[in-house]
Amino acid sequence: MGKTTYKRLKGSQNLRQRLLLSTLSSSPVLIEDIRAEETLPGLRPHEVSLLRLFEKVSDDCAVEINETGTKLKYKPGIVMGGRHILHDCGVSRSIGYFLEPLILLGLFAKKPLTIRLKGITNDSKDPSVDTFRSTTLPLLKRFGVPLEGLNLKIESRGSPPHGGGEVVLAIPIVQSLNAVTWTDVGMVKRIRGVTFSTKVSSQFENSMIHAARGIFNNFIPDVHIFTDHKAGLQAGFSPGYGISLVAETTAGCFISADTAIAYARAEETGDIEDEKKELMPPTEVGEQIASVLLGEIEQGGVVDSTHQGLLFLLCALCPQDVSKVRVAKLSPYGIETLRHIRDFLGAAHRPAPLVHQPPKLSADYLTASPLQVFLG
Repeated sequence: MGKTTYKRLKGSQNLRQRLLLSTLSSSPVLIEDIRAEETLPGLRPHEVSLLRLFEKVSDDCAVEINETGTKLKYKPGIVMGGRHILHDCGVSRSIGYFLEPLILLGLFAKKPLTIRLKGITNDSKDPSVDTFRSTTLPLLKRFGVPLEGLNLKIESRGSPPHGGGEVVLAIPIVQSLNAVTWTDVGMVKRIRGVTFSTKVSSQFENSMIHAARGIFNNFIPDVHIFTDHKAGLQAGFSPGYGISLVAETTAGCFISADTAIAYARAEETGDIEDEKKELMPPTEVGEQIASVLLGEIEQGGVVDSTHQGLLFLLCALCPQDVSKVRVAKLSPYGIETLRHIRDFLGAAHRPAPLVHQPPKLSADYLTASPLQVFLG
C-alpha cells in the first residue's frame, strides 16, 4: 500500500467544513496549530464530538489527535449510514451545528441514515432544529432528494446550558443531486413559525407571537405561528424560550430566521450559573426576530444568509451541469464555503450579471465553474 498523502492545513477556523469536504472528496487532512496560541489550546469539546460522529457514520475512518489537541490527522472512511445510531452532541454547541454536515454525509451514504441526536435543540448561536425542519429539508427537495425517508422529528427540547433535547433525523440516499437554475425569488405569500418554551410560562410564547404579528400584519395577512410549550421530561434540563420564522414565496423559496433566549453556558461567561442574568423580554424577542426576517427578505436571495453555505455545497456536489443560483450579499460563512469548495473539489463560482453593486470579491473566484452565483 502507498503512503497516505495528507492535505496540510492550519488553524481552527471552519473545521466542520474541512472535515465534511475531506470526507466527501476522500482527501485526508492534517490540521496543525489548532488554537496553539490561546490560553486553552486545542480542539473544543464540540469539535471532538463532531469527529466522533463522523466515525459513527463511517467505516474505516481514522482520527489521530496529539496530547494538546493542537494537531489533528483525519483520514476519511466510507460513509455507511445505518439505522438506530445514537450520538450525544454535548452542550458546547447545539444540535444544529452537527446537522448540516450530517445531512450531506447521509445523502451520499451506502445505506439510508436514521440517527438520534441528544443535546441542545435551540440556542442563539446555531440554526435551530425548527429551522432545519421548515427550511433546510425543503431546500434538499429542490435538488432532487426524495420526500420519502426525509424527516426530522423533535422528541424533546433542550435549552442551554444543560440541554436535554432529543431529535431523530432520517435521510434517504441519492444516486446524484440535480443541478438547479434558481434565480427567481418571487413575492412572499405567507409567513409561518413556531415558538417554544421550556421550564417557563407558556405566556412567554403568546407574547412573542403577538409582538411578531404586530410587525408582519403591516405587510401580509397570512401569518400563522404555532406554539410548542414543553413540560416535564420533554422540556430538558434548563429554562428557555425562542421563536423560529419562515417566509414562503410564490417561487417556492423559504427564507428563515430564528433565535432562542436562555442562560449562557458557563464556559461562555466564566460566571457561576446561579448568578442569574436578566433575559431579554419575550416581547422584544418577537419584535427583533420579525425585523431580522424582514431584513433577510429584503436582501433578495433564494435562501437566507444562514443557508448560503449549504446551498453552495449542494450545487458543488451536483454532476457537472451548471447550477445557477441567486443569493444576497455573501455572508462570511458563504465566502469561506466557496473557498473550501475550490480547495477540496476544484470548483469555484463565477459571478453573474448583477442587479446592483455587489460586495467586492477576490479575483480567485473569477474562473469558470459548475456554480454561477447571482448577487441579487
